[in-house]
Amino acid sequence: MLKKFIIAVLLFTTLKGYAQDYKQFPMWNANLPFEQRVEDLVSRLTLEEKVQQMMHHAPAIPRLGIPAYDWWNEVLHGVARTTYRTTVYPQAIAMAATWDTASLKLMAVQSALEGRAIFNAAIEDGKEGERYHGLTYWTPNINIFRDPRWGRGQETYGEDPFLTAMLGKVFTQGLQGNHPKYLLAAACAKHFAVHSGPEPIRHSFNAEVSDFDLWDTYLPAFKELITKTNIAGVMCAYNALRKKPCCGNSELMVDILRRQWKFTGYVTSDCWGLDDFFKYHKTHKTAEDAAIDAVINSTDLECGQNVYIKLTEAVKAGRMSESQIDLSVKRLFMIRMKLGMFDPPSMVPFAQVPRSMLEHERHQAHALKMARQSLVLLKNDNNTLPLSKNIKKIAVLGPNADNRIAVLGNYNGIPSKITTVLDGIKEKLGPNVEVVYEQAIHFTTDTLFQMTENVANFRIDNKTGFKAEYFDNRELKGTPIVRYESIPDHFWQEGAEVVEGIKGNNFSARYTSYFTADRDGEIYFELEGDDGYRFYVDDKLVVDAWERNRWGARLYKLNLKKGTTYKLVLEFWQGGYQAKIRLTPGGKVKTNFKALAERIKDADAIVFVGGISPQLEGEEMPVNYPGFNGGDRTSIMLPAVQTELMKTLKTTGKPVVFVMMTGSAIAIPWEHENIPAIINAWYGGQAAGTAVADVLFGDYNPAGRLPVTFYKSDADLPHFEDYSMENRTYRYFKGTPLYPFGYGLSYTQFEYSNLEVPITVKAGTTIPVKVTVTNKGSRSGEEVAQLYIAYTDQKIKVPIRALRGFNRIELNAGESKTLHFHLNAEDLMVTGEDGKSLQPKGKLLISVGGGQPDVKIKTTSNVITKEIRIQ
Repeated sequence: MLKKFIIAVLLFTTLKGYAQDYKQFPMWNANLPFEQRVEDLVSRLTLEEKVQQMMHHAPAIPRLGIPAYDWWNEVLHGVARTTYRTTVYPQAIAMAATWDTASLKLMAVQSALEGRAIFNAAIEDGKEGERYHGLTYWTPNINIFRDPRWGRGQETYGEDPFLTAMLGKVFTQGLQGNHPKYLLAAACAKHFAVHSGPEPIRHSFNAEVSDFDLWDTYLPAFKELITKTNIAGVMCAYNALRKKPCCGNSELMVDILRRQWKFTGYVTSDCWGLDDFFKYHKTHKTAEDAAIDAVINSTDLECGQNVYIKLTEAVKAGRMSESQIDLSVKRLFMIRMKLGMFDPPSMVPFAQVPRSMLEHERHQAHALKMARQSLVLLKNDNNTLPLSKNIKKIAVLGPNADNRIAVLGNYNGIPSKITTVLDGIKEKLGPNVEVVYEQAIHFTTDTLFQMTENVANFRIDNKTGFKAEYFDNRELKGTPIVRYESIPDHFWQEGAEVVEGIKGNNFSARYTSYFTADRDGEIYFELEGDDGYRFYVDDKLVVDAWERNRWGARLYKLNLKKGTTYKLVLEFWQGGYQAKIRLTPGGKVKTNFKALAERIKDADAIVFVGGISPQLEGEEMPVNYPGFNGGDRTSIMLPAVQTELMKTLKTTGKPVVFVMMTGSAIAIPWEHENIPAIINAWYGGQAAGTAVADVLFGDYNPAGRLPVTFYKSDADLPHFEDYSMENRTYRYFKGTPLYPFGYGLSYTQFEYSNLEVPITVKAGTTIPVKVTVTNKGSRSGEEVAQLYIAYTDQKIKVPIRALRGFNRIELNAGESKTLHFHLNAEDLMVTGEDGKSLQPKGKLLISVGGGQPDVKIKTTSNVITKEIRIQ
């Protein structure tokens, strides 16, 4: 005891001395410039301490008072993966479909405020320095959605460089704030660069692109954010570009990013991406080689803990200079300084943001507004929509009708309330309208595995259900937290609270019960778990999926003898990302489409909610359903079983409305010809169901516009691994799409008139554009005016047309507004074969309307085009 007391006294004295000493250092003097303070801070670090600060989990340095910090955080469409409840806005691709920069900027401000509330709360709650509680967010994803098969395209703002740049810019401005000294939060443009799948080979993939495509398509959005918004960070991509891994690519990282664009912020690797240098790209022999090359080529931070740890030995061996390490560490601490982490809270205005900012009513209202704004009405024959609220019965069917996972997208937080389409319709119509719901099908099959057993047949410790034991480690070791549950069926976001004291990251669980058979026969247990699980019957291991089995379901058949009791044990572990464990006792049931149609034929309307889901498309996810591979899609066609069901539903003679959820373009040729009303609902966030119901029943007039091209079939697409933009996106696609980029209908009619542009202009000058928009219909509505340019007599390669302006406006019935656009010199330039910008002379077509020129839109009567000449 005496020895422990002496150690404690010495430790207290030492720490007290630290507290007395370090506060005198210039690094803690809030009156000095950040640059001087950072110089002082880094000069006091040992080499080993510097290297430790270059990994995403930076440990505390008590002798200098530097707290631990974890750089890894996400805010794609609301603060994600944290242990706190947050507002979940529509997925990024859905927010792009709003074509509303003001809405997106406000969303970013609100999300940053929630992030500040979490950061402040985490300090109070003793969670400082934990992942998903920091202020450095690895968003926005401004990669170009060049191919609809890419599962992560849902995280982007679509296929167009201009739209992506404008949306990425306002998001960054909103997130980082406008304080003259401090950042509200730190944004990070990713993934730099030329990154858009395929997911299964992203760690080894080499993208080959021409200089033209590089500068015409893949770099403009990055250039906009880096040179015009002072974005804090950049994340380099997993893939290689021209056979050099992006995080060690001197052309991208040094020549373009640092020298040409003068970027002074920090660069982080994608997570464990530096391992790819020697594991998959095979461009480097060792982790030390990879570490040296990444740092020399301007990657300051490793998301991971495996590679940069080698930097200490590299410096000691003379393979690189410590000054190179210093440069990266200074960039990192500069961001933390700008976030106010080294100043008294009283000086930092955002340090006072309270917990009450989480899920604030204003934020929830805006999430609903953006969900409404994102909805794209693709078809509405014979004014099928809006539906009458005076109906007596409505049938709501489909795999997404009541799917709470689908509406949240990916990289999402967890809100207190999620509204599915089924919920929204029930809330809209009230108790006097009969709402019939059946899932009917899975996304790709007409056979559902359904729970058929009575929960009462599962008992333990004189309680119904299962005994659940949760462990704060992956190995089922130590003293668990115990509770009693029904049949195990859980889905946790990474970092979410599993039980009190255990978060959804690096934990395990054991579920135990005794099942008593009430019959002779058989029972199936369907099991699904992420990352791994084992299933025992009477202490015999019958299903072993302990090695990562993400999203893979397995069946176990148990032969029953009436009155016999069977001991069931399900063990589960999770190491990161989402956590899921499910045990379903039951059997497979095939849906009889004709019988289903017969059951609902007396409904006044049928709403089928299908499409796909983030359960099928997303980041590097093994999925074994037809049409999907590794998070990507192998086909853009709507799964055939959904079309077959809608064919049967059509035979009822009742109006069928197809509500399609997706993060990417889906080919629906049969539906386009045969279903009278189609809404593209994306993954609409926490209020998705309310928004859909508002549009279905006319309480909101839809005005979303497609940020991607919806092609007719797979035959329209080049090879997925081909990164050339030839015949891709509206700018270069030579065919006829099913629904073009910029397309969307309304419940009212708009007309354009009085387009005014100068007849001739001198190269390098700004072109003013003026146009009048009139709501010719009988109800108010929103219109998205779009401005495109097209050079028509050039010998050099140019896009078919290119978006150069847009404006979402609201007009009352009969109201007109005059819009003003200004095309500056940069807007009028094109890219040469060498990647350099140039200003063509000659004919230029300027078009303004509710979509692209030469595209017929039933609710926008015209697109006006005028030819001018640039001299």
